[in-house]
Amino acid sequence: MVNYGFVIDNRKCIGCHACTVACKSEHDVPIGVNRTHVKYIEKGTYPDVTREFSVHRCNHCEDSPCTTICPTTALFTRDDGIVDFDDERCIGCKSCMQACPYDALYIDPNKGTAAKCNYCAHRIEHSYEPSCVIVCPTEAIISGDLDDPNSSISGYLTEHETTVRKPESGAKPNVFYVDTSEDILDPHATERTGEYLWTDQAAGVGHFAKYADKRTGAADTQSMIIQLALEKKARKAAPRDQAIIRDVMSKLEEDAGKPKRSYDQPSKGVLWGWEVSAYIMTKAIASGTYLVAMAMMLSGMLEMTDEMWWQLIIGCTAFLGITGVLLVMDLDRPERFLYVMLRPNWDSWLVKGAYILAGFGGILACSGAVLLFDMDRVYLEYLAYAGVPLAVLTGVYTAWLLGQARGRSWSEDKFLTAKMLIEMLIAGVAGLILLASSGILSMVIAVVMLAVVSKHAHNTVIKPQLETLH
Repeated sequence: MVNYGFVIDNRKCIGCHACTVACKSEHDVPIGVNRTHVKYIEKGTYPDVTREFSVHRCNHCEDSPCTTICPTTALFTRDDGIVDFDDERCIGCKSCMQACPYDALYIDPNKGTAAKCNYCAHRIEHSYEPSCVIVCPTEAIISGDLDDPNSSISGYLTEHETTVRKPESGAKPNVFYVDTSEDILDPHATERTGEYLWTDQAAGVGHFAKYADKRTGAADTQSMIIQLALEKKARKAAPRDQAIIRDVMSKLEEDAGKPKRSYDQPSKGVLWGWEVSAYIMTKAIASGTYLVAMAMMLSGMLEMTDEMWWQLIIGCTAFLGITGVLLVMDLDRPERFLYVMLRPNWDSWLVKGAYILAGFGGILACSGAVLLFDMDRVYLEYLAYAGVPLAVLTGVYTAWLLGQARGRSWSEDKFLTAKMLIEMLIAGVAGLILLASSGILSMVIAVVMLAVVSKHAHNTVIKPQLETLH
C-alpha cells in the first residue's frame, strides 16, 4: 500500500514562502487563507538573535479526526493515505476545523466550504510531485511514499532524527520535521499577538470574513517604538510615574529573551459562535422540560391534564424547532443542510445527533396526534417510555460531538457529558416552572436558572476556541 507523507528539513528552510505562493497559485487559494504557510519565531536578545522557520499544513494523519467528525464524508482518506476533500458535499459546518489539532483547515470565503492541503492529489495521480516540493529552492520539503523502503523520504526518516507536531493528539501525523525545536512546534511556547508583518487581515479570514467590519486589530505592545516612547516619557515624568514606567520597561526586558512569534497566519476567529451556544440552550430546554415532566408523571408525582400536555408539547416542539433553525443558521452552506441525513457519515455525532433530534421530534409529534385525535391517553405513557431516553440523548449528545473535536480542549473534559446533563435538568425544571406556574417569584427563579445555564453554555462553546492551535 502507498502512504504519502512529507518531511520538512528545518536546517534548510529559509522562510522564503515559495511553498506558500506555489500552493496558492496551484489551487487558486483566495486571499486571506492558506493551505500551507511558514511560521517564524525569534530567539535570544540583541545582538545574539536567531530566527527559526517551520512549514505548517495538513498533516494527512493516519487517524484523522477531521474525517471522523465530518457529517457528510466531504473529508475522506484515500487509499494512498492522502486526506482529501470534496467541496460538493461540504455543508460548511466547521466541525472539521474544530477537530484538526493543527488548524490546517479553513472555510473558502468564495465557496463557503472547507478546504486544506490535499497533497496536490491531481499532480500525484500523474506522477508529479506537489507544487510546494517543486518550487522549494533549498529542497527543504521532501515528499514520497512512507511505506516504500526505497523512497527518498524513507531514507530521510532512516538517516535523521525527526519529530512531529502534537503527537499527544493521537492523530498519527504524516508530516515529519528534521532539526526543529519545541518552541516552534508548540503553539503555547510563543505568545500569539493580534497582528504580524504582512498578515493583518482587514477583510477577515475564511468563515470569519463576513464579520470583517466588526474586527479590530491588536497592537504589539512589545515593539521597539513603544519601548523608546516609554524611555522618553520616563525622563520627564514625576518620580511616581517614573517608577511605574521603569517597572513596565523591566517587564518588557524580561520578556525580550523569550522566544517570540514574529510571523504566523492570521487567526480564523471563533468558528462556532452564539448560534451553537444558543442551540445547546434551546435543546436543553426542550429535552429537559419533557424529561422532568415525564419522570414526575411516571413516578406518580405529577398528574398531566390535557391542558398541561398541550403546553408541554407545544413548548418543547417550539424550542426543538428553534434548535433546528439555529443549526442551519450556523452552516456556511445552509442550503445543503439535508446532506447531513441524506449523505451521512455515521462516525460523526453531528449525524447521530440530527437523527436523535428527529426522533425526539417524532415523539412530540405523535403525542400531539394522540391529543388531537382524542385517542386513549395511555398511548402518551407508551410514547413517554421511548421519549425519555431520546430526551436524554438530545440533551447530552453535543458533549460527544465536542469530544470528537480533538483540536480543542473539549475532548479532554471527562465531565462534559455530566455537565450537559445537569444543564438539561436545570433547564427542564425551569421550563416546567414556567409552564405550570403563574407566580411572579416562580417565574423570576426560572428565568435566573435559564440565565445561569445560558452563561455556562456560552462559556463551554467559546472559551476553548480562543486557544492557539498552531
